[in-house]
Amino acid sequence: MFQTFKEWFWLERFWLPPTIKWSDLEDHDGLVFVKPSHLYMTIPYAFVLLVIRHFFEKFIAMPLAKAFGIKEEVRKKIIPNTILENFFKCSTRQPSQADIYGLAKKCNLTERQVERWFRSRRNQERPCRMKRFQEACWRFTFYLIMTVAGIVFLYDKPWVYDLWEVWNGYPRQPLLPSQYWYYILEMSFYWSLIFSFGSDVKRKDFLAHVIHHLAAISLMSFSWCANYIRSGTLVMIVHDVADIWLESAKMFSYAGWKQTCNVLFFIFSAIFFISRLVVFPFWILYCTLILPLHYLEPFFSYIFLNLQLMVLQALHLYWCYFILKMLKRCIFMKDTHDVRSDDEDGYEEDEEEEEEEEEEATKGKERDCLKNGLGANRHLILNGQHGR
Repeated sequence: MFQTFKEWFWLERFWLPPTIKWSDLEDHDGLVFVKPSHLYMTIPYAFVLLVIRHFFEKFIAMPLAKAFGIKEEVRKKIIPNTILENFFKCSTRQPSQADIYGLAKKCNLTERQVERWFRSRRNQERPCRMKRFQEACWRFTFYLIMTVAGIVFLYDKPWVYDLWEVWNGYPRQPLLPSQYWYYILEMSFYWSLIFSFGSDVKRKDFLAHVIHHLAAISLMSFSWCANYIRSGTLVMIVHDVADIWLESAKMFSYAGWKQTCNVLFFIFSAIFFISRLVVFPFWILYCTLILPLHYLEPFFSYIFLNLQLMVLQALHLYWCYFILKMLKRCIFMKDTHDVRSDDEDGYEEDEEEEEEEEEEATKGKERDCLKNGLGANRHLILNGQHGR
């Protein structure tokens, strides 16, 4: 059954233009062509990147964060409570007032103590600024390296300047070593991001990131197997060139350099809009959707490739909404911190910190009241003693 499915899956009509066979893409005369088996290496390379990332974050990103003044946060230890812990894990992290009242009765605590326990428990799961800086630093470094590598790999390629060359001789286009490493490293990186989802900071747009990474891997895998390598390299460089600015903006945001962060974010926004909403639809999609029709009749892989690219463009529009929302807050509300957290993670960090500050202020007032009261009492006592 597996062999039957394999033969059906790799039928030429699904992957190649009519009249083209897999035998036409066999290596010959020193020319190497893409093979699906090449993609197996992306998985071990992904684990290699995870190992590199571990040492990078420990020996480069962490010292860099400390140089920026980011300190490792020490979380307050909470008093263990089985009833509250089970409710936190099994029911909700944000109990209602009725839940707090019931839990307070069960645990023989005051409602205020239950509220404080849940707030402290949420804070324990809130990712620290150091961890977020390390993740952003790793992504920034990789995107920067791949952007530079992509420019080096592509600057002398004719299809970068003349889109007709993307389809010249398709699909009998040999694989270049630079194309091999560009593709394999990009795919390995996205696999590594998927493998690290469980340990990375969870964001509000977590699902969108999962869809994006899976769509990117699916798109790159399909374009590799169908030998859409030339158009694939153009898609990758268009995406990488904007991402480095976003990650650098995040790094400076975590470091507290708000003005630098805002400048970098505005640069990112401009490059994002140009690369994802102008270059991608009017250059990349034009290249993959319109130009092939001058060479070939529509076939399955041509349709499937463009469907995936359109899904990617839909994600661009989705993120465009959030970027515009951030820009609106930055420009008109001057609320840069909330802007970052809106896109960064699903934890109510600012609210938690404000509650802690309010609690500390309340405690301070209580202490002052006690001191003032005690001072007044002492004064009365002394007066009484003097009267006696």
